[in-house]
Amino acid sequence: MELGDAARLGSGRAARALPPRLLLLPLLLGRGLRGAAAASSSGAAAEDSSAMEELATEKEAEESHRQDSVSLLTFILLLTLTILTIWLFKHRRVRFLHETGLAMIYGLIVGVILRYGTTATSGRDKSLSCTQEDRAFSTLLVNVSGKFFEYTLKGEISPGKVNSVEQNDMLRKVTFDPEVFFNILLPPIIFHAGYSLKKRHFFRNLGSILAYAFLGTAVSCFIIGNLMYGVVKLMKIVGQLSDKFYYTDCLFFGAIISATDPVTVLAIFNELHADVDLYALLFGESVLNDAVAIVLSSSIVAYQPAGLNTHAFDAAAFFKSVGIFLGIFSGSFTMGAVTGVVTALVTKFTKLHCFPLLETALFFLMSWSTFLLAEACGFTGVVAVLFCGITQAHYTYNNLSVESRSRTKQLFEVLHFLAENFIFSYMGLALFTFQKHVFSPVFIIGAFVAIFLGRAAHIYPLSFFLNLGRRHKIGWNFQHMMMFSGLRGAMAFALAIRDTASYARQMMFTTTLLIVFFTVWIIGGGTTPMLSWLNIRVGVDPDQDPPPNNDSFQVLQGDGSDSARGNRTKQESAWLFRLWYSFDHNYLKPILTHSGPPLTTTLPAWCGLLAQCLTSPQVYENQEPLREEDSDFILTEGDLTLTFGDSAVTANGSSGSHTASVSLEGGRRMKSSSEEVLERDLGMGDQKVSSRGTRLVFPLEDNVRLPAQSPE
Repeated sequence: MELGDAARLGSGRAARALPPRLLLLPLLLGRGLRGAAAASSSGAAAEDSSAMEELATEKEAEESHRQDSVSLLTFILLLTLTILTIWLFKHRRVRFLHETGLAMIYGLIVGVILRYGTTATSGRDKSLSCTQEDRAFSTLLVNVSGKFFEYTLKGEISPGKVNSVEQNDMLRKVTFDPEVFFNILLPPIIFHAGYSLKKRHFFRNLGSILAYAFLGTAVSCFIIGNLMYGVVKLMKIVGQLSDKFYYTDCLFFGAIISATDPVTVLAIFNELHADVDLYALLFGESVLNDAVAIVLSSSIVAYQPAGLNTHAFDAAAFFKSVGIFLGIFSGSFTMGAVTGVVTALVTKFTKLHCFPLLETALFFLMSWSTFLLAEACGFTGVVAVLFCGITQAHYTYNNLSVESRSRTKQLFEVLHFLAENFIFSYMGLALFTFQKHVFSPVFIIGAFVAIFLGRAAHIYPLSFFLNLGRRHKIGWNFQHMMMFSGLRGAMAFALAIRDTASYARQMMFTTTLLIVFFTVWIIGGGTTPMLSWLNIRVGVDPDQDPPPNNDSFQVLQGDGSDSARGNRTKQESAWLFRLWYSFDHNYLKPILTHSGPPLTTTLPAWCGLLAQCLTSPQVYENQEPLREEDSDFILTEGDLTLTFGDSAVTANGSSGSHTASVSLEGGRRMKSSSEEVLERDLGMGDQKVSSRGTRLVFPLEDNVRLPAQSPE
């Protein structure tokens, strides 16, 4: 036996001598090693997969950031191109197309490029069924392989459009949240309207403006709503209505489309210096009309009748909606005015004027926060920020330093310009990028007809009744121009895009978009020819009277066929202005500003300590009250006596209760005490009669002769 065989034999014997469980040990060790190796490779693969997922997530975030930058850059380039083209149009004196219409055209071009020139970049959407749920959730947590992902609700998609959901990420990026328009873009537009308000012309026509804005908007809303309800019934008969469209939806459409925005017409009026009263009527109506339209639409949405049929007429629900309208409007008005008063007090009793940058920043934040505060409290921010702007212009502006006055006016003017053109650019873009358009030719044509009839029923009957009490009548040429100038714009668009969840709201949005296009392009472009055709005077300086000629005074001529315009007196000023003016001058102005008479002279003697605390030292130091650049130069009614040397000429004005005598001697005037307060607060003291913005009218009778001037 060889040694090797003996060794093998010994080994075999030894193996046979081992117990069975020891024989299994090598097998178990081998399997364990192989299992550990497999687990190790599985863990490594999981780590690699997790790393790949993180890398993909980072790439997606980077791509999303890049697309966000591209979308914002697109709008900035649109605004830049619009500004350069506006300069070219102004240089060439082109007036057939306004800057807003130009912005819409550029938006349309970019929308076409994005819609048809870019390819789909995301195909990862998948439809999942949740049949157990009976409502949609605003936020949804989805468990994917043990990882939870959060999804937010973007809106409802009709079953027929599930497979055609837009897969282009770029188009999704340029579609903004509707709240962006309300919380960011609308506040500077509305605030600038109130802050730059020409109070002299506004208060002169305040009664007519309120009638057009409140009664006219309500009449237009109900006429358009009822006509559109008939159109909807017709669509149902002919089979063009594929979903529900209630009467309240028609009224809501009437409310949002009644918001006029004649920005194109007003810009041309301002450039051509058209009649100031016509400008005041259109501007004042559009400013207050927006506020009324948004509150009216909110009241219609809040209409909830009792019973199963939530869209039937219910008297209790109707009066509740009227109460909601009054409550929202009055609450928003109060909140805006109070914020303006608080800002005025802060700027008066602090020394922020020593730091113009801080002063301007505080003014800006307080003004913008008014809108958000009103919305947070359930009121309407548009109304609040509008009256905040008016209050800031009347009180706070007087307390600001010279630098802050210039900064605030320029700041809100620039923000207004950019925000407005941004909205009109987005309108053009939305025609091709919005994913929920519902085009209905019958509804669109019916809407145009209803808007025309609603505007006519708004302007002509109200003008007839207003002329019964106006000394200076609203002529037919003015009425035709106001009828023609009923453009729709940013407010109607913002109200329509705010809610596009239902079929009816989507149809309203599409129709509103087309109406804005038509009115801005066609009606806005025809403003200049219409002014000429209606013989409305242009070239009128709203702040300066024509320079005096060789005569001692000049009678202003009227427009076209109505030369009685020269008989305008202070009776044209709204009587509402007279009611609060004395209280404002004697008490509010001294409390909130550094102008006006000292409170020690207007308050009772027992309020002396309080009067001294509330009256600033500047009031005692200033010989004359602080003037406002856009102060309310409203003429006094009564007789005007002009003294020429030793002779006098008396011109009888309107039959008012006040009598004012004005003596011209060495360029100075002596006034009765009843009117001296008004003229001093408006900055007219110790100036020539032909001071800025003043219009003097002297209707002379046949038996009045001018005295002969003695040679010197």
